[in-house]
Amino acid sequence: MALNIIWFLFFIIAFAVAFFKWAITGDALIFKTITEGIFKSAGDSVDLSFKLIGIMTLFLGFMNIGEKAGAIRFLSRIVGPFFSKLFPEVPDKHPAFGHMIMNFSANLLGLDNAATPFGLKAMESLQELNPQKDTASNAQIMFLVLHASGLTLIPISIIAIRASVTPAAANPTDIFLPCMIATFVATIAALVIVSFKQKINLFQPVILAWILGISVLIGALISYIKFSLAQNEIENFSSVLSNGLILLIFLAFLIGGMYKKVNLFEAFVEGAKGGFEVAIKIIPYLVAMLVAISVLRSSGAFEFITSQLSNLFSFLGMDTSFVKALPTALMKPLSGSGARAMMVDTMNTYGADSFPGRLSAIFQGTSDTTFFVVAVYFGSVAVKNTRYAIGSMLLADLVGIITSILLAYLFFGS
Repeated sequence: MALNIIWFLFFIIAFAVAFFKWAITGDALIFKTITEGIFKSAGDSVDLSFKLIGIMTLFLGFMNIGEKAGAIRFLSRIVGPFFSKLFPEVPDKHPAFGHMIMNFSANLLGLDNAATPFGLKAMESLQELNPQKDTASNAQIMFLVLHASGLTLIPISIIAIRASVTPAAANPTDIFLPCMIATFVATIAALVIVSFKQKINLFQPVILAWILGISVLIGALISYIKFSLAQNEIENFSSVLSNGLILLIFLAFLIGGMYKKVNLFEAFVEGAKGGFEVAIKIIPYLVAMLVAISVLRSSGAFEFITSQLSNLFSFLGMDTSFVKALPTALMKPLSGSGARAMMVDTMNTYGADSFPGRLSAIFQGTSDTTFFVVAVYFGSVAVKNTRYAIGSMLLADLVGIITSILLAYLFFGS
């Protein structure tokens, strides 16, 4: 129901803004722009799905080897005590635990190409336990809201963009720490929001121990990167850590499969077949969501909302420096590429080292693309009733936005 209402509102807001602009200016070009955007987004949706096929078949093939070798169940046993408290509906040592931890690990390292196949496999595993196949289960909501909070250790793509714009940032990595803190706060907010809805007690010793342990581990890694590595060493460290871990996982699956006498080639092909099926299945959901987002963008609704927010904060006597970066924050739940374009535009307009330029970079690194995630992940298992998932994701996004603004003022002033 929530997805249906939001999809409807996107179109209504977009058309209202477009007709308002046409009535004021008499320029009918806005309707042509919207129409062209609709057709382009529909085509882009299909292109994106086909691009996913190769990635999905590769990772699901190796995932199947890992499952037959017992690697996924091994991971499930490790995280079982923690996840069993957050996902009480999932049986102990269920493979879904292993799939989820691999998704979270890939997200943490900024490996989007790996995170999506792992996440879709996790949703498939959780769907097997779902008694109402067209309605999101508590476990699916908890997983997806945590996933959408986008906990990332090193925002390497953002650092690379800050280094490549003209003029380049004097210190491209100076947004690293604020990004890390903001995304961690957003993830904790997501956990608290869903736990409150599902009446999960977060003060259980096991949950507290894991959260504190992860916090200490992330803090230690941040300290090492911040104080032990030179600026030009951070990108290399990130690349080695991220890509090396993926290759290590593949190697571990292959060695484990050989040890368990698994037919590696047949297991890979068997798992890879599912990649094509999933990529094709999500096309209608992607088309529906990306077309709605395109209409909202093409109509000029974002510019209108941003200008009104600027007027509001000015009226309240607040500093409005952060408003110039808001387009990135507003776009991020809708489109990752759109938000990236907004961030680059903000850097080009005001400078990569300006307050809006830095804040837009922090916004970009704070959360995932909520509506894209909803369309792809729920679409892959044909869940139509998302219950309170979207509301929880957007609330966690809001926490991330507010935290990002506060951190930007703390680290960079105005």
